[in-house]
Order: sequence, then structure tokens, then C-alpha cells
Amino acid sequence: MHGPVPVMLQMAAAAAVIVAIGARSRKWWLLWGPAAVLCGSLLALWAYTLASSEGVAGEPAPARFWGWLAITGAAALVLLAGWQGIRWWRRAVAVVAVPLAALCAAQSLNTWLGYVPTVGAAWTQLFAETLPGQTDAATISAMQRAGTIPAKGVVVSVNIDTGTVKFKHRNELVYLPPAWFASDPPPRLPAVMMIGGEFNTPTDWLVAGDAITTLDAYATRHGGNAPVAVFVDSGGAFNIDTECVDGPRGDAATHLTREVPPLMVSRFGVSTDPADWGVVGFSAGGTCAIDLSVMHPELFRTFVDIAGDMGPNAGDKAQTIARLFGGRAAAWEAFDPVAVMSKHGRYEGVSGLFIVSGARIDGSGRVIGANETERNVANRLCDLGGKQSIRCEVVAYPGKHDWPFAGRAFAAALPWLAQR
Repeated sequence: MHGPVPVMLQMAAAAAVIVAIGARSRKWWLLWGPAAVLCGSLLALWAYTLASSEGVAGEPAPARFWGWLAITGAAALVLLAGWQGIRWWRRAVAVVAVPLAALCAAQSLNTWLGYVPTVGAAWTQLFAETLPGQTDAATISAMQRAGTIPAKGVVVSVNIDTGTVKFKHRNELVYLPPAWFASDPPPRLPAVMMIGGEFNTPTDWLVAGDAITTLDAYATRHGGNAPVAVFVDSGGAFNIDTECVDGPRGDAATHLTREVPPLMVSRFGVSTDPADWGVVGFSAGGTCAIDLSVMHPELFRTFVDIAGDMGPNAGDKAQTIARLFGGRAAAWEAFDPVAVMSKHGRYEGVSGLFIVSGARIDGSGRVIGANETERNVANRLCDLGGKQSIRCEVVAYPGKHDWPFAGRAFAAALPWLAQR
């Protein structure tokens, strides 16, 4: 969220904190002032330690986030320590100051990640029971039998669980383009697996990445035809980063390869040809996209890696092996794209697109520059893939490493993906 809302929120929070503190005695300040600073600092330190120990972010959060987190802790102590001896209205302001400061911390985090692009998207994430265009399985079956072709695609929730994989996950979502409803059984449409980042829910691509709009626009330009998209759960919970591997955090890779494709074929009649299957991912999901494709070319022949890493990443190499693989170095190597491609040898019919952020548009309208880290990773993976006969290219687009960029990247990549 950008514009006046974040600014107004921070102004309101700052005013509330100042009023809550108000005029205090020298004795009160000597006793509770340092305690408030310590409380805020400990809260920020605890959050930083938790994030670092779990390896949940490859880049540091902005200083403003840690600042507001510390203010939240300090405001909470002021509320408790300063309750006595103040008027009722200042107590009310002190109560409000704590959630306002916490909301500012959350908003700072959102500005960094671009997780909730608008106020409407925030409302949808928090309170909406269904997404725009979402319906249930009974309705899509009835529409298909009746030959009712919708003007836009339809989203349906699915529980993809065979009971044989050690991975507890949330319901996932499937986008069905208008062409899917044209016949019963449906046409054998291509399919694409959509994977989000480290902090994720299955709805992220649809809400934060605006993928429904992108898919609908493509379908409109192509007579209702578009890939069937399955928005998977690669983590199992918002704060769990599996990097799409099998390990202590769950057998995510097995779920994505042995449960998702068979259900998509049996329930939605998508193509069984691996040439008609692709994987698209952003950030950690981008790493998943190339990893799943080079490990399983018998399932996926096309991938779009949007600002991904060199391989599964939960810290440095030692930390990654410990956190994701329970200390098993051989398991890490089995999921490392560089090692996998080197051992595999020549691939047949596999294509990949690497999209990196940070580009700029110069005065003549040309796209120049890129995020150096992302570009180096993409170039190295693409070069290695090319040596193993993977047709790939690296492109850069303007924007930072956040969900709005991911959404634009997917919109740019979809025509390329659909032609494969």
C-alpha cells in the first residue's frame, strides 16, 4: 500500500504514542523511561533472532520496521506502567497507541514485501471468505454439464491430499479458463503450477500477484483459452519455508510432484504431456520452479523463475543443510539445481525464463541495469542449463523484489509460457 494511507497511519500512531506518554514526573521517567526503551529493544531483538534462526528472509527488513516494532513494545509498557494517575481519555489513547504502532510495523513490512498492494486486497486477505470469481466444485460441474461458458475464468478451492505424503498443507486453488467449460469432459488444456515466496498462502498469487486479472486478460485475447493454473501451498503455514524440498519442515517436493499433477489430470482433465506443464514461482518460489523442473523433466518442461535464488536457501550452506535437510548433505545436493543439472546431462525439450528485478528505463525508453545479485544467479543457472540443452534466457524488468513486481513479471511471461 502506498500513497496517503501509510503516511496518515504513521502520523496517527506517532501522535497517539506522544499523547500516551504525555507529561510525567521526573521519578516516573527515571524508573519507566529506560524500562520502556529496554522493552521495545527486547521485542525487536526477539523478532530479529527468530527471523534469523529460521532463515525466513534472504534480505534484511527495513530499519523502519524494527523501529516501529520497538515503539510497539515501548508503548505497551507505557500503557501498563502509566495507567494510574492519568485521565480516562489518555488511558484510551494509550490503549489505541499499541495496536497503531503494531500496525505501522506491519505496514512497513508490507511496503518491503508488497504483500498487500491495496486496502481492498488487505480486506480480502483478512475478511473475505472467497476470492473474486471463486465458486465451489458443485457449481463448476453443473456449469460444465449445462455448457455454460463464463465470460471470465473461475477459481475453485481443492484439497489435494492422498494421505500418503508427510506434508500438512492448506487447501489449494485452481483457476479454470472459460475454454475449460466448453465440453464435458473438458479439453486437455495445458497446466501451470504457481508457487509463492517464503511467507506465503495459496492465495498470494491471486491477490498480491493479481494473477486472476493476468489469466483472464490472456483468455480474453485468445478466445477463452488459457492454461489451467493451480496455486499450490509449498509451506503448509505462513511462517514455514520449505523451499519445496523434502525435509524436517515437511515433504513439500513429494506433495508438489506426486499429489498435485495426478489430481489435476483426474479431476480437471488437464494434459498429461509434460510439454504442456509449467512451473512459475516468485522469490523462493522461483527457486522451486527451476528445481522442480530440472529434477522432474518427466513432469514439467517449462519454468519461469522470478527473482529466485541459486538453490534452496535458509541461510548459509551449513544452516540450509541443518534447517531444510536435518543435517543431511546428500539430501541438500539432491535438491541443488546446479548439482542436479550437472549430474543429469542433456535435457530434452526443457525451456526456462529467468526474470530479475531492479532494471531501470533510461531516457530513450530502453530497459537497463538489474539487481546484480539476482542477475548473477540467473546468468549462472541459465549458462549451466544451456550447457545441458535447456533453452533459457534472462530478462530484467523495472521494480524491486516484491509482489507487485512478481505480478508484472508473470503478466509479461505468460505469452511466452503459453507458447511452449
